Amino acid sequence: MHRSLYNWTMALSARKSAEIWLAVIAFVESSIFLIPADVLFLPMALARPERAWRYAIVATIFSVLGGIAGWWIGSFAFEAVAVPILEFWGKLDTFNALKDGITYETILLMLVTSGFAHLPPIKVVTILSGAVHVNLWLFAVSALVTRGARFLLLAWLLRRYGEDIRHFIEKRLGKLAMIGAGVVIAAYVIYKLMLH
Repeated sequence: MHRSLYNWTMALSARKSAEIWLAVIAFVESSIFLIPADVLFLPMALARPERAWRYAIVATIFSVLGGIAGWWIGSFAFEAVAVPILEFWGKLDTFNALKDGITYETILLMLVTSGFAHLPPIKVVTILSGAVHVNLWLFAVSALVTRGARFLLLAWLLRRYGEDIRHFIEKRLGKLAMIGAGVVIAAYVIYKLMLH
């Protein structure tokens, strides 16, 4: 099912309404959808590099708005909406494991790691932020910075290197981002251990 969703999302980039679809996918990715907006963003930015920055801004804004929707689901409709969504995508166990002992620091850390490396998936973090009642303004600003940094970095890479960088982005950038996220998480764990 994931492969067919991936292919369907990628096919949207060829439509005249691709920019609208980018906004929709960026929005729903942050609250309920499994496929990242990058799948649509990359071919769109390569096809029209002069619009890469614009696409990055659209993806960022709608990703943050979708994150706020995820926060709202977690805060006000957890049992009715969040649990079925998380169960459907097989993320409820991940969510429950993350919820235990959560703090503002760990939410900010997860916003950074999910914003850059999809670790954990952004929808898990947005719903979790609402469920534990993280301050909405803090959440929105953090999401804006991390999601914006990701899309703007992708836009810059695509504008500078074009098609040549696509393989690197699709195959290796995610792994590098995960390594970076792992380093950030390890640094945080070491920091917490040193405090105790």
